[in-house]
Amino acid sequence: MALFNTLFGARPANDRRARVLASGTAQRAAELLRSSTALLNLSEQEALTVVGYMQLRRCAEGEAIIRQGDSGGSGDDGFMALVVEGEVTVETLNVSRVDAQTVNVLGPGHLMGEMSLMDGAARSATCTASTAVRCAVLTRESLEALVTEEPATAAKLLSGVALRLSRRLREADGKLQLYSQLVFSMQQEIDRLVPDPE
Repeated sequence: MALFNTLFGARPANDRRARVLASGTAQRAAELLRSSTALLNLSEQEALTVVGYMQLRRCAEGEAIIRQGDSGGSGDDGFMALVVEGEVTVETLNVSRVDAQTVNVLGPGHLMGEMSLMDGAARSATCTASTAVRCAVLTRESLEALVTEEPATAAKLLSGVALRLSRRLREADGKLQLYSQLVFSMQQEIDRLVPDPE
């Protein structure tokens, strides 16, 4: 059995772990993956395992890391990225606007692109490197390998991503309720100022 594991089973995990432990940037990525802005539910070992499935990517200032509207058909395989160094500006282009609107600025420890990693749908925002950026990227292919080779860790990763998405959905719901109240109040004020002609 040991020979079988040596030849076929244990090498990928050992190779991945050795690469992570040999890289200060990979170890930093594992620390950041466990931060409050990323996935708190991972243990140190689980974070190191996940980072073993990620690739380091360098992005020049001004480079679009993710483009709004891109999807699997346009060369974007639905990756998720963890900012390790630098800052990323998140912008959206709405139908009613000509210029993009900045909705967030992400620094080390922030994740981006997790929605498309999960559902493969078009990107909802553009993420542009505001400075030189280093990020750790988890592709859909690497996620599938993680699920196959390390199912317990993959389950915790996916649970953490689901929790992040749930929080963002609740925040968006709160904003929609606030906007709805604002519109209702404005409509009442308009009705008061401009009485019905009847």
